[in-house]
Amino acid sequence: MSVWTLRRLLPAAASIGMFMGLAPVQASEPDPAVMSYKFPDKIEWKGSDAGPKNATLYGDPSKPGLYVVLTKWTPHHMSRPHKHPNDRVIHVVSGTWWVGWGPKYDPDSTFPVPAGSAVTHFGNQIHYDGAKDVEAVLEIVGMGPATSIDMEQK
Repeated sequence: MSVWTLRRLLPAAASIGMFMGLAPVQASEPDPAVMSYKFPDKIEWKGSDAGPKNATLYGDPSKPGLYVVLTKWTPHHMSRPHKHPNDRVIHVVSGTWWVGWGPKYDPDSTFPVPAGSAVTHFGNQIHYDGAKDVEAVLEIVGMGPATSIDMEQK
């Protein structure tokens, strides 16, 4: 093979070698001593179609300590005015979450919070929330126990 031919083939060979390095590699499962994970189809949702469905990702909201919960509000369902003893930080994962405040239940006066937003519910403050026309999925982080106290004024 001549030097001229090698000079022409060298860039092509280098390109092929570079792209071969980008080939997908079969990754092994994460070390369970380092991390845990659940794919979406393995997340266990509990609840009914008449209200929110919840999936606990970390901790236990009924016990003292940190917890992380996913809450799925199905369309046309809302909570009634209530309060929690501790602050809660909420991230709207998908959909639009509708929030209201005060002891008088009035879904028409709720405020829309779109996906990607973050909200802090302050402890012992009366609020209500849910979904209107589309499902809303929330990630809620707080300190337990996460009791809910009915505060609706009829």
